[in-house]
Amino acid sequence: MSDRPNILIVMCDHLQSAVTRADHPCPMPRAAQLGGEGVRFDACYTLATHCCPARASFMTALYPTRHGVYNNIANPTALRLGLNPDCVTWSEVLRDRGYQLSFTGKWHVSALEGPKDRGWHEFGLVTATGHRGRGTWDGPPPGRRDREQHLSNCVWVPRDGWPDVLLSGVSGGTIEQTTEARQTADALEELGRLSSGSDPWCLYVGWGGPHDPYVIPEPYASLVDPASVTLPASYGDDLADRPAIYRRQQQLWNQLTEAEVRQAIAHYWGYCALLDELFGRLVDALDASGQAENTIVVFTSDHADLVGAHGLFLKGIPAFEEAYKIPFIVRWPGGIADPGREVRSIARICDFGPTFLEAAGASPIPDADGRSLLPLLTADEPDGRRQELYTQMNGVELYYTQRIMRVGRYKYVFNGFDFDELYDLEADPNELKNLINDPALEGVRRRLLDRLWVWARDTQDTIDNQYPTVGLVPIGPHPSLRRSPTPEG
Repeated sequence: MSDRPNILIVMCDHLQSAVTRADHPCPMPRAAQLGGEGVRFDACYTLATHCCPARASFMTALYPTRHGVYNNIANPTALRLGLNPDCVTWSEVLRDRGYQLSFTGKWHVSALEGPKDRGWHEFGLVTATGHRGRGTWDGPPPGRRDREQHLSNCVWVPRDGWPDVLLSGVSGGTIEQTTEARQTADALEELGRLSSGSDPWCLYVGWGGPHDPYVIPEPYASLVDPASVTLPASYGDDLADRPAIYRRQQQLWNQLTEAEVRQAIAHYWGYCALLDELFGRLVDALDASGQAENTIVVFTSDHADLVGAHGLFLKGIPAFEEAYKIPFIVRWPGGIADPGREVRSIARICDFGPTFLEAAGASPIPDADGRSLLPLLTADEPDGRRQELYTQMNGVELYYTQRIMRVGRYKYVFNGFDFDELYDLEADPNELKNLINDPALEGVRRRLLDRLWVWARDTQDTIDNQYPTVGLVPIGPHPSLRRSPTPEG
């Protein structure tokens, strides 16, 4: 066996951080167990609440303005189809270090290349553009009536002239017929192959769930009684002092009754429980292989889902914690000091790759934005050093410009399309009051904007544009922080 650690990565899609906690009503005992055996990062964030830029940041350790993937690469709204030519992924570095790399599941990093182009052996069902399996139903077929023949106990949201939105429901069949279960079965076979060899390995399993619609088979669909679901503390937020696009999105979900909202949340939690069981199968197989001691196990997601917070579902432009905070749970018996800890330092999805590389004794990606979290795993560095977060949201299938700057308790959201937001997360953890116009916080606002420009320079951000119709950050950068102008000026 190599002294370099193996790496098992399970990445979900739309998985909230909160549901993986042992004290949360969502039944995910295996995720909670992993946290007890390893380290849980309580403040881990994605850089964009959109699959493609988030996954590209995971693979490259770069911010979106540096890796070049700004929004969905899989449809005609794509601003870019793939990574910038000079991008290096951490998987390529591990391959060159002698690792065997295997990939199954969701890719969604580039429409121009797949995992195999970045050092991975592809096996099983690799979904390059992110198609999801939803139970035994692979719809939706064209009409609502046809769809309902495949499903039961659905939560639908009507739209005038558009297809109704299916938010949740019950599919036929069993867990074994779900796409995630088939991917897990393939991954178990691949795990057996990898663990029988002498080379260190990295196995990536990318599930499509619990992405909407939350359609799952029994018994998971009935695992949580909707009547027992407590609505999020922010559910009644009218968003009156937030950007208009937030309220415009909320209008869709406001059509649901509270009973329907509870039903949808119960189905989401049931979907999470289904994935938790499959995750347990992978961990059990690893433990049985004899290689658990020297294997880093990571359970995470590309971004999260609002799941009723602020009266909203899914993800996108609303810049709330429920959508940005992702699970990051790590077990590594041979490397983690003092297991069972909860790390409160801010971590980011772009930090994962540098952590893997340092643990493997590999050279870091040159000029990466991400930083290794290994010192926090090995307790060589005390918790609490990371207090800042900077994100880059460049739109979804509709184009927006949004940045989050967080320092300690305060969170500033620059919205290029509307007025900005400012929250005191210590006094207002549910983000119910926008303090952007509070004169008592003018100094805080200026300090956060000063830090925003530091990050903008370091990540080669595109928001530094002096032209008056687009230079909308309330306070511009100090000359020392300004990027060099483009040849076009």
